[in-house]
Amino acid sequence: MSLNARIDQAVGQTIRRAQRSPAPDRLAAAIEYAVTPGGARIRPTILLSVALACGDPNPRLSDAAAAALELMHCASLVHDDLPCFDNADMRRGKPSVHRAYSEPLAVLTGDSLIIAAFEAIAKTEGAEPSKALELVLTLAKRTGMPLGICAGQGWESESKIDLSAYHMAKTGALFIAATEMGAIAAGHDAEPWVELGARIGEAFQVADDLRDALMDEASLGKPAGQDDLHGRPNAVAEFGVDGATQRLRDILAGAIASIPSCPGEAALARMVQATAEKIIPEPARHRGMTPRIPGE
Repeated sequence: MSLNARIDQAVGQTIRRAQRSPAPDRLAAAIEYAVTPGGARIRPTILLSVALACGDPNPRLSDAAAAALELMHCASLVHDDLPCFDNADMRRGKPSVHRAYSEPLAVLTGDSLIIAAFEAIAKTEGAEPSKALELVLTLAKRTGMPLGICAGQGWESESKIDLSAYHMAKTGALFIAATEMGAIAAGHDAEPWVELGARIGEAFQVADDLRDALMDEASLGKPAGQDDLHGRPNAVAEFGVDGATQRLRDILAGAIASIPSCPGEAALARMVQATAEKIIPEPARHRGMTPRIPGE
């Protein structure tokens, strides 16, 4: 089964559990709307790729972890789009949840997805309790305060912002969770995988900053120019377009070099390479900045 099929199946099972009778119909529909059709689902793909590189001895647990991570990411998007934050009308080329279902239902949708994420791990059949608990704690750490995506959103309310800490929490946290949780699900130590997740996360944030500055709403499937509009810290404002582009190049090269030694190291390097090619904005891609796998 392909990674996409594994992710789709695991996410679908978790969503159906949240929708079971006697669930309120509109909230049940909003939950599915927020998750499907999925985006690139890069975070759960990274998680499963790391698990496979480490042997993937318990696919049920790694699939549940992947579903949990994707649902947490979707929850963050629903909340980010709310009027109190980005006030975004579009997400993934369709009306955002609060526009399609109302602001109260959007809040409840995000909350429900967060709970469903933890439930996905807790209800995994045959999972070693200590591993399931470690996965839950890792996801909690990378979601809340002081190191998770909640902290990332909180930085935007500060008068003085540490750009590195902001990027690490806002975007990097769930990528670190992806590499850590993939290793944990496969029975490996999470710590050696932190750097890879952090580098991929930083690359995604810089790439997102470049897309926000250089692309339009039609290309993005969501409003463009939001960093400048809301006065948010971003790599383009900090380094300029050329500086941010060079920074992205360096981060991606470092990500490939940071992959820990494991049975599937070469395949994982190819996955990171493919991921890099997906996230590079078109204007930057023309600069020939895609990093190469060492030795190729």
